[in-house]
Amino acid sequence: MRDRCADCPKTRVRDWAGDWRSFAGLWGIPVGAMLAAWLLADSAPRAGLWVAMLVWMGIACIANARRCGRTHCRFTGPFFLLMAVLVALYAVGALPIGSQGWTILGGITLVGNAMLWRGSEQAWGRFSRSRQRS
Repeated sequence: MRDRCADCPKTRVRDWAGDWRSFAGLWGIPVGAMLAAWLLADSAPRAGLWVAMLVWMGIACIANARRCGRTHCRFTGPFFLLMAVLVALYAVGALPIGSQGWTILGGITLVGNAMLWRGSEQAWGRFSRSRQRS
């Protein structure tokens, strides 16, 4: 699908997901921290770090959607916040998904993010005019 905002330079400049430095800081570092915690940390510190990083990324997505109208951020922001809740529930034993719960939650987060990103931008374009600010 054609990018609906190909002629919106202000929108592109404001897009944190479109700039590699801000992308690395807002999403890359948290993903790296989550991966390191998955490999190295015990369950309690892993849960705390994962919840914090998912909330961080969720808030960053929601802020970016408001900032520039990036389509996928409208979906991935709430998704990351939902995943933070599921991680917290698993960590306290309220989400019975078995001994492979961390792998399951990590996989859902990874695949869900990829599907929401690609699917939403394929369907509605990279930017949604209804969310853009001038």
